[in-house]
Amino acid sequence: MILPSFVWAESNINNKTVQLDSVQVIQLAGGFMDAGKYDKAEQILTTVPKTGNPALEIERWFLLGQIAARRGDYDTAIKIFRKILDDQPDLARVRFELALCYMKTGHWYRADYHLRLAMAGDDLPDDVRKMMSYYRYIVRQNKNWNVWFNFGAAPDNNVNQATGGTECVNTIFGPMCRELLEPESAVGMNFILGGNYEFKFGEHWRWKTDANIYTNIYNKHKFDDLYLSTSTGPRYVWNNGDVWLAGVVARRWYGWDRYNWSIGGKLDTNYDFTRKLSGGLSLRILNNKYDEYGPWMNGQTYSANSRLSYSLDATKYIVLRGGIERETAKDDVYANWRPSVGIGFGVALPSGFDIYAEPSFYWTNYDGERWVVDNGNFTKKVAKDFNQRYSISISNHKFDIWGFVPTLTVSYTRRDSNIWQREYDKYTAEFTFQQRF
Repeated sequence: MILPSFVWAESNINNKTVQLDSVQVIQLAGGFMDAGKYDKAEQILTTVPKTGNPALEIERWFLLGQIAARRGDYDTAIKIFRKILDDQPDLARVRFELALCYMKTGHWYRADYHLRLAMAGDDLPDDVRKMMSYYRYIVRQNKNWNVWFNFGAAPDNNVNQATGGTECVNTIFGPMCRELLEPESAVGMNFILGGNYEFKFGEHWRWKTDANIYTNIYNKHKFDDLYLSTSTGPRYVWNNGDVWLAGVVARRWYGWDRYNWSIGGKLDTNYDFTRKLSGGLSLRILNNKYDEYGPWMNGQTYSANSRLSYSLDATKYIVLRGGIERETAKDDVYANWRPSVGIGFGVALPSGFDIYAEPSFYWTNYDGERWVVDNGNFTKKVAKDFNQRYSISISNHKFDIWGFVPTLTVSYTRRDSNIWQREYDKYTAEFTFQQRF
């Protein structure tokens, strides 16, 4: 795999000059590094001319990253390992070294992300994989805090989810018609700010608290959306998984008017089945109170959502999602069942690109009948909706700005219904800056 190209490297032994090829030079630097002679290794690696061989250049930078890590200069090591992975993301060993640097600097969530991808590499020996499994347990024990912040722009061609068109009713005086709301376009700025903290009682038990703020602020402020939530409760961690039981409180404003609040509880579990397969289950019970629509919509939400994630290798993974939600209400018109399913595919590509695509589907089957106009007559129908959403996200790690990378997400949503006035199409494009992992 490595083709030697001759470079200068001379050593006087018994008054003789020995010339080394590029492979031998890299091996010599590696030997100095293993012996703890970092200055000599670094001098060789930084002064030897470029070989023109991509594999050798990666090995050169990899050794420089290892030298920086062994000196305790983890910030430099992280930059070097990231640079290598931006161009060749399938190198599991480099991901492993990057994860170790994140562990040393206390970035446990980032360490966990790269360990999971690195463990899927098929070129790693079993003893290294066992070591990674142990490190993932260490990461799970130490993920005691995390902060996230994303922001960006989101144009929407149907922010009010309207159908448009004309609705007519036959009367003794002839058809009476009205114009339905037309789809409205708007441009929004979105912000997501959140964090969590875990207070440790011991090796396995801790108390976890999180808080989130999500908002979309549009140029048409009647569509502005603000959502606040917080959760707190005990969490138990063991070698291959964790369980978190927490109370939940949430508050929402829509168009800057008070919309609703919820209070309840949740149970979140995660488990690593194999080095490539992990899963999670989330159960929630919420009691919902609406500020304006309470006499009709007050009720409870019961939900169960599952997730399976399978790493194909160090660059590609698949995510399967499935769930069901039951929402009760004082008026059966608003009570419904909502099953859902989705499948996502992610891949890290050369030149720093990450792509994630996911089609998702959910059905909404309501309990009660509602009056609708159908074929020119008033009639009662039980609404049954089918929603499909297709989205793709593209980001590039080479445009790292203060730890944030630009991400473009384009999505299409279609709702079909047995009540034609409820159907709509919707396109959104979201440009955000997200924390880099």
